[in-house]
Amino acid sequence: MTTNETTGTPARLDYARTVPKVFRAMIALDAAARAGLDPALVELVQMRTSQLNGCAYCLDMHAKDARKAGESDERIHLLPVWPEAPAGVYSAGERAALALAEEIARIGGGVSDAVYARAAAHFTEAELAQLISVCFTVNAWNRINVATRKSPGSA
Repeated sequence: MTTNETTGTPARLDYARTVPKVFRAMIALDAAARAGLDPALVELVQMRTSQLNGCAYCLDMHAKDARKAGESDERIHLLPVWPEAPAGVYSAGERAALALAEEIARIGGGVSDAVYARAAAHFTEAELAQLISVCFTVNAWNRINVATRKSPGSA
């Protein structure tokens, strides 16, 4: 058993090695969910969802991927408080996507009509379906990595 370098707690299992068919299916689902969406938007949504779900592994990975996709440090650092970020930091479409991602992550109250309509105003039906797919896929990854105590930087 390995130790989570961030928390010092023992990692529970190597998910990819233990259930390789499920892991490969998740990789394929993740790739399918992203198709046709702006890579930077996908990373913002995945980072914000990972923040809400407390998944340090995914947050670390997606922050690195966001930088590779051209994201600035300012936008990455302001993401936890995106509604209060100055005008122009995030586009109206990005704000709509982040609001949708937050309501999907906090599914207890469902997705409000206002948030859904706001997202639908910025994305085609196909893009909206892809965005919803990115949201539920990153939520699944967060749960896998939190449950198994996957350590940031261990990819």
